[in-house]
Amino acid sequence: DIFARKTAWYARIMGVTYGRISIREQKTRWGSCSLRTRTVCFALRLWTMPPAAREYVAVHELCHLLHPDHSPAFWAEVARLLPDYAARRALLRTGETR
Repeated sequence: DIFARKTAWYARIMGVTYGRISIREQKTRWGSCSLRTRTVCFALRLWTMPPAAREYVAVHELCHLLHPDHSPAFWAEVARLLPDYAARRALLRTGETR
């Protein structure tokens, strides 16, 4: 439910739509999305991360629905929504849990 609420909230702010949310036991990624089905997928282990990290992943994946790459435009959109995205992203790299 926490993934659904935050994803829906940011999607409204961004003006994007997604098909559905999926939670999986992904080992190598925190999240992913499918442009074809507009499915946003989150790793189950993301639940153990701080809320700021979970929000970053939600925004990151939603931004891919606008920009399917990691272009400067993609990162500009992430920064527009989360000016502190680098610190949030670092939480994922250090493995710091809540």
